[in-house]
Amino acid sequence: MRRSGTDQSGGEQVHRVGVVVIGAGQAGLSSAYHLKRRGLEPQRDFVVLDANPAPGGAWLHRWPALTFDAAHALHDLPGLPLGTPDPKEPASDVVSRYYGSYERQFDLPVVRPVSVIRVEPEESAVGPDDGAPGGSRDDGHPGSPSGALGPLRVTTKGGSWTADVVISATGTWDRPYWPYYRGRDIFEGRQLHTHDYRSATEFEGQRVLVVGGGTSAVQFVLHLHDAGAFPIWSTRRAPSFTRKPFDPEWGREVEAEVNARTSAGLPPASVVSVTGLSLTPQYQAGIDAGILVSRGPLAELRERSAVFADGAEEQIDAVLWATGFRAALDHLAPLRLREPGGGILMDGVHVVREPRLLLVGYGASASTLGASRAGRAAAIAAVGRLRDIASHTEAAGNLA
Repeated sequence: MRRSGTDQSGGEQVHRVGVVVIGAGQAGLSSAYHLKRRGLEPQRDFVVLDANPAPGGAWLHRWPALTFDAAHALHDLPGLPLGTPDPKEPASDVVSRYYGSYERQFDLPVVRPVSVIRVEPEESAVGPDDGAPGGSRDDGHPGSPSGALGPLRVTTKGGSWTADVVISATGTWDRPYWPYYRGRDIFEGRQLHTHDYRSATEFEGQRVLVVGGGTSAVQFVLHLHDAGAFPIWSTRRAPSFTRKPFDPEWGREVEAEVNARTSAGLPPASVVSVTGLSLTPQYQAGIDAGILVSRGPLAELRERSAVFADGAEEQIDAVLWATGFRAALDHLAPLRLREPGGGILMDGVHVVREPRLLLVGYGASASTLGASRAGRAAAIAAVGRLRDIASHTEAAGNLA
């Protein structure tokens, strides 16, 4: 299964490996761990490319006030339990330390900071018959050999890698979603997204419109109130609080529902639309105090105010868009994976249109529980494909 090497292509250094993993968050690290467990040698056979300057994935960028006890549940990475962190320590510090220890303990080949620009077929893999990568594509199961398909090239700002298999684990953090509302471009106050939020104390004494129905929006409303701001919460529909325990059985039900969309080539739904909001004692207290009460759907913004669907108008100083994220997949655009429904057609972690690509941290595997399982599935699929390619190559050599 050796696929190592380095060459020069037009003056550019090109590294050759069997598998490139893009992203060192939960899904990427899980993939790397299982690749190594299945016999692939770090750096020689596989590498992990991470755009961040330090371990931690998206957690590295979470606002300092988000303590570990208030964050979404973080599931253990395979082979190394997280333990019991100080619940009041910033979640970003806890996860960065944990991921860093994980990378060191298992000697995972993470290269950072490396920003991937695009993933595309090698030029030599374009066949003369139909212009498709590798000539005639394999039309069977997405995990089938397809030895005729050449490698994929992963282009970064610091060189390129070619690989027989790419595992993309880039998550969503780099693609904050800003919804369009009439008047958003004329509002004179401050606007920011969850992606850019740092501290509630910046808004002391201000009237802040928080738009969004997820966990982050709920936390922002409470933080802003505690910091002396005056939050106004707007959701498109009534908040969906639930007392249902977020246990493994719940996780399986959520994954099944999300998988139904990605298996149909549709974009994944928002997390809260599937899970609801866990009704913690803190949230219940906020509801009882009249703080966590939605003002209803936002209709439009004006220079210094917000107008709601019922026609009421409220003066505001700032808008905090807690409107979620979309899958960060721009680097895969050259592969033309989108279906008419706007999503990527998936069979588990396999991308149906591209057998050389495995996608984790997308759809059901965007959760921390699903990400670890998806990493294992991707590693098994990647190793199986490398073996199939090796067998195909050996058979072709014997025929020659």
